[in-house]
Amino acid sequence: MKNNMADLEIKNLHVTVNGKEILRGVNLEVNKGEIIALMGPNGSGKSTLANVLMGNPDYEITQGKIIFKDKDITNMSPTERAKLGLFLSFQYPSEIPGVSVANFLRTALNSRRRDKISVLEFRDLLKEKMKLLNMKESFAGRYLNEGFSGGEKKKNEILQMAVLEPEISIIDENDSGLDVDALRIVSNGINLLKEKTGMGVLIITHYNRILKYIKPDKVVVLKEGAISNVGDHELATRIEEEGYEGNIMIGG
Repeated sequence: MKNNMADLEIKNLHVTVNGKEILRGVNLEVNKGEIIALMGPNGSGKSTLANVLMGNPDYEITQGKIIFKDKDITNMSPTERAKLGLFLSFQYPSEIPGVSVANFLRTALNSRRRDKISVLEFRDLLKEKMKLLNMKESFAGRYLNEGFSGGEKKKNEILQMAVLEPEISIIDENDSGLDVDALRIVSNGINLLKEKTGMGVLIITHYNRILKYIKPDKVVVLKEGAISNVGDHELATRIEEEGYEGNIMIGG
């Protein structure tokens, strides 16, 4: 029987970087099967929150806690969090020369499984996921992010989600640097995976344009390290029209 706790619960989170407080008492919940959009101006703390949720050691939690699947993960390592079912799609994915997309994904998947998947089983799984996302099979043989365009890097992040099937995905400004066609493909992939797997999504963005393709259940505005407004998808439209200055009061 499920209790009333959210799948991912952020409680009164205060975070500092190099002695400077960036997050000032953030409270936020994300459940499987829902999409939460986190918006805010530059420097508001959005990417800081993403890094803290995945356990980046460069960020110090001075107060508050993070609960995932009824477990306190505040002090867990990134690997432990990933094994539990958290996933972070990076704004600027790193290149790993010499490591193919396929080998990287099989290693990542096996790190989450008790029973390791064989090469042949994984090949079939990867083909299935790439077909689902309308990706060419040749993509799997390329070195991870090496020579990839901005759009290809973001598509690769979606492929990782498809293979790993996380319970909650944190997508950090995945729309940055994408043209309209790539934005549509990435958005369709996120929508498809959410429908197929029931994962929850926390999507972090500056702009409303990706939210025209991915309709959030809730929009949360972060400003100066604290939540300043909460609303439905229409809040994102208001922000696009009025900017953040006109949307600083906490709403329903």
